[in-house]
Amino acid sequence: MHGSAISLIELGAVFFGLGLLGRLAWRIGLSPIPLYLIGGLAFGAGGLVPLEGIEGFTELAGEIGVVLLLLLLGLEYSAAELVTGLRRSWVAGLVDIVLNALPGAAVALVLGWGPIGALAMAGVTYISSSGIVAKVLGDLGRLGNRETPVVLSILVFEDLAMAVYLPILTGLLGGATLAGGLTAVGVSLIAITVVLVIALKFGRYVSMLVDSPEPEVFLLRVLGAALLVAGVASQLQVSAAVGAFLLGIAISGSTAENATKLLEPLRDLFAAVFFVVFGLNTDPRSIPPVLGYAVALAVVTTVTKIATGWFAASRQGIARMGRARAGAALVARGEFSIVIAGLAVSAGVVDERLAALATAYVLLMAILGPVAARVVEPVARSLSRTPA
Repeated sequence: MHGSAISLIELGAVFFGLGLLGRLAWRIGLSPIPLYLIGGLAFGAGGLVPLEGIEGFTELAGEIGVVLLLLLLGLEYSAAELVTGLRRSWVAGLVDIVLNALPGAAVALVLGWGPIGALAMAGVTYISSSGIVAKVLGDLGRLGNRETPVVLSILVFEDLAMAVYLPILTGLLGGATLAGGLTAVGVSLIAITVVLVIALKFGRYVSMLVDSPEPEVFLLRVLGAALLVAGVASQLQVSAAVGAFLLGIAISGSTAENATKLLEPLRDLFAAVFFVVFGLNTDPRSIPPVLGYAVALAVVTTVTKIATGWFAASRQGIARMGRARAGAALVARGEFSIVIAGLAVSAGVVDERLAALATAYVLLMAILGPVAARVVEPVARSLSRTPA
């Protein structure tokens, strides 16, 4: 059979399989991310039926998936909302970093992965999944709850922290010195400041540049601008993901709303491919040796995220039940943890077991997060009735 025919058959099978897995995930009320990762594990190296010949397309599609994930995340926020969220949540945000980054770093050091591996695992365990959190809050009808702005402000802080963290990690993975890493952070901070100023003062002009009444032209402009900015950012060692995120912030108003509606299907498609690619590149036989560490991290960081949400909500004077809901809402990890692990492993300078540990950890947390958000109220009520 012709090589291109085999590739088309394999790609068709992958996309159709993703559709079936996604449908199954929504029917059982979970994020599809764990199932996409399992699908990749099943058809990658060491899996049931290894796929060959589609690596070129899937690797590029996975990178586009990361760009679209961050672009749409940026489109969700205006510059004013980011500034307000940062002012409101910076203390809780610092607590979040300490409580949730340290466990990942500690496990990496115990396993002998060195400071760069520790930095990567710190990011894996630190950042909550904005996509899963938003989906769960919507499904449970909690978007109007008093604690929800607190949850969203923590997510905003985490996203801004990523804009500083990713350039450092990318620079160190590329062999840069500490001075080089700090230079990358300086460039990133300057870029963030410039983008926020432009978005606050001249956001309508950026929106006008990409806007168009014709959906086809609008799609080409927004997607083209995102890939251009991501490519330039990557060349400057700032991180393609951060570049896409900053572009999303700069686009505002109705243009941002229309771009979100237009790009969501593409985001979901390419992001699904990204998770599959990560699974394809992870040998499932490497997971059992690190599974115990993944379970330990899942237990510890579930508690620390709940503590983070509780602390943040208490600062806003929210009642105990609201504090519990805020903490449980933040438990899920997902897309960004895998993005960070993917960057680290693809650079070839950290232990390959990091991919296995991150995969097992995200599989657990992407399931635990929605479950915790659903059961927190009955559990909290049961505990409140228990005699002292």
